[in-house]
Amino acid sequence: MSYLLQDTSFWAFLGLIIFFAILWRAGVHKAVAKGLDGRAATIRNELDEARRLREEAQEMLARFERQQREAASEAEEMIRKAKQDAEFIRENARKELADRIERRTALAEQRIAQAEAQAAKDVKALAADLAVEAAAKILTDNLTKTQRNALVKDAAGELAKRLN
Repeated sequence: MSYLLQDTSFWAFLGLIIFFAILWRAGVHKAVAKGLDGRAATIRNELDEARRLREEAQEMLARFERQQREAASEAEEMIRKAKQDAEFIRENARKELADRIERRTALAEQRIAQAEAQAAKDVKALAADLAVEAAAKILTDNLTKTQRNALVKDAAGELAKRLN
């Protein structure tokens, strides 16, 4: 044991034990425990706050995903409605175009009929004019003056009967 009294490590160890005993007696362990408990409470509060923030973030994520799904479904509905509107407009345009073509065809046919009637009328008038000229020429060439006068009197009388 005398060996231990001469060893510096023993005295350093003994000093350390006395130091810890003084600290224990002074209540430093309580202050350290209180500080550690305070630190643990702070960490616990930070963990609770982090958990709460995580839950809020998950709720926000779920809400944004739901809004995204709703927006996507709304966009699909808008596209479907736009396609329906486009089809409706296309069908109306087809009907309107068919109606226009039909009206223009009828108008063209009517104009053609009027032109044919006018042409037939013009041909009849021309034929009548030619017949009158031919008759006049035949009458002037083949009839004598007394025969012509008699024909003119008969035609004038016939004309007067028809006009009255």
